[in-house]
Amino acid sequence: MYTAQGKINQEVLLEQYYPLVRRQALALLVRLPASVELDDLIQAGMVGLLDAWGRYDSSTGATFATFASLRIRGAMMDELRTRDWLPRSVRRSARAMDACIHELEQRLGRPPEEREIAAELGMSLSDYQQLLADTNSGQLLAYEELVDEQGDVIVDDQERASPLKVALDGERRERLIEAIAALPEREKLLMALYYQEELNLKEIGAVLGVSESRVSQLHSQAVSRLRGKLADVR
Repeated sequence: MYTAQGKINQEVLLEQYYPLVRRQALALLVRLPASVELDDLIQAGMVGLLDAWGRYDSSTGATFATFASLRIRGAMMDELRTRDWLPRSVRRSARAMDACIHELEQRLGRPPEEREIAAELGMSLSDYQQLLADTNSGQLLAYEELVDEQGDVIVDDQERASPLKVALDGERRERLIEAIAALPEREKLLMALYYQEELNLKEIGAVLGVSESRVSQLHSQAVSRLRGKLADVR
């Protein structure tokens, strides 16, 4: 991988880790709007790979592949954050939905049902479900950022660090775990299949016995419940 002068051969590095970059890009792509191109994610991931090599410190004990995976994913997420594919009106509606779900849960002492949320928002059930579908593209990033904010991984101020430099914020992580545990059973299962088992929408739909579009709606609603429970919703 090194030249005669001891410098990194970037072409060899990119070729060797291309399969890793592509796997991560495909895992993200199944959750994103059709307008997002696989090649764009791969290109961003390659930039993250090169950045990982420049920052890697073998003395930490972490393997380069492990460290690179974090930075590849981070680079792809940064690329996605530059794309604002949700209209402002939809974002406003999503914030209203977060607040509504949070307020209903406080009032009822349980997760509100879809019909209850729709009624509180002054919408028909079909209009509410359309809102869930409209906002789902943005909820992927919302969930990823929620995980970071709630302490799943906290990094130092200098850089997105290697695993050995990562500190877990126990209290915040517990809040997130408790919030996920409080989700309705079907939504809790959906989140596990989506983020832990990394199934796509079609596969999750087969497990739950619903359509892909319905999985998308339920995912959006689950993220909104989590945001309402963990954030200061206004």
